[in-house]
Amino acid sequence: MNLWAIVRIALRALARNRLRTLLTMLGITIGISAVICTVAMGEGGSNQIREQMLMLGNNFVWVEAGGRNVNGVRTGTGATKTLTLADMRAILQAIPLIKSCSPQVDGRIQVVYGNQNWNTTYRGVSLEYLNIRRWSVLEGGPFSQDEVAASANVCLLGTTVAGYLFESDEPLGKTIRVRDMPFKVIGVLESKGQSATGAHQDDLILTPYTTAQRKVKGIDWLDDIMCSAMSQDTVRPAQAQITSLLRERHHIFPGQQDDFNIRSPEEILKAREDASRTLTLMLASIAGVSLVVGGIGIMNIMLVSVTERTREIGLRMAVGATERDVQMQFLTEAMVLSMLGGLLGVLTGIFASHALRKMLAWPITLSLETILIAVLFSIGTGIFFGYYPAQKAAALDPIEAIRYE
Repeated sequence: MNLWAIVRIALRALARNRLRTLLTMLGITIGISAVICTVAMGEGGSNQIREQMLMLGNNFVWVEAGGRNVNGVRTGTGATKTLTLADMRAILQAIPLIKSCSPQVDGRIQVVYGNQNWNTTYRGVSLEYLNIRRWSVLEGGPFSQDEVAASANVCLLGTTVAGYLFESDEPLGKTIRVRDMPFKVIGVLESKGQSATGAHQDDLILTPYTTAQRKVKGIDWLDDIMCSAMSQDTVRPAQAQITSLLRERHHIFPGQQDDFNIRSPEEILKAREDASRTLTLMLASIAGVSLVVGGIGIMNIMLVSVTERTREIGLRMAVGATERDVQMQFLTEAMVLSMLGGLLGVLTGIFASHALRKMLAWPITLSLETILIAVLFSIGTGIFFGYYPAQKAAALDPIEAIRYE
């Protein structure tokens, strides 16, 4: 018996009891649609976290000044004065896992333009800062190396600062006051929005680090050094090497605390991504339970079908059908039942995913791979739960089956 004939007989047998067939398919449909929804929501959340990682920076390693212990009183982060430009140069020279660095001097400051003013964060950086942070200039351009060397009074504005100071005016070429000093606006940064930790990234101004160091803050040390590792895999080894190098340069003996901190915000996002994947796996597993329930329903219905069609099976075997033919017939019925339920579940899952995205404002990522896996899973469910009823049908004695009432 050819495959098409077996499928045709299976469809005819399922059509005899339409309501029973639909109710049996419902379990598979619910299971497949639930799996697709949960995986789509999980993938959407993971992709959103990856986008946040990309916006945060390029394999970001952040070295910041640490705290001090003054007569037993411990100061907070940023109180030490030992982090210098020479440290940054040593990192670039001695640690090949680091491809670029930017010194940083920052703080809070009041900026004024005309009758408008705004309290914001200023950040003195080098030319490499924008590449490390993957930050583009929306209007104008970045400051030059000559302006860094000359400690020029130039700045780039975040979109929040530009909006409050200039409203509808064009900021490029205008002069603002920063701590009673005139600064020329040479560019406006592209908006980055909130960071993964909730900080408002667009509420800042960037200046050359030399300008911030000498004219704004009046110091000769650095608050931070922002570094970019060669790859994500080299972030942790680079952190360990930077720690060893700076402890040696700052003459910190074994057992003494570091006078600096090394952070990698990507680790926080990585932990969030892992948590998102774990949650997705858990939800998908719960959704998979409904598939098992649907599979048990298929097995139950197929056992009932075998009992109802015992005489039919006996007649088929009496006129020449082999045990393999009978087994294939009932196994095909189970597979067709699960496939129809699976296809309906895919359509339901896609529709439900888009509905959830609109209702919950949650990112949804539907991939062809997820849909194919769901379809294959439904076929596998039909084969697994349909095998025993098919085997039972094939094992019937033809004479006893014909006699069955």
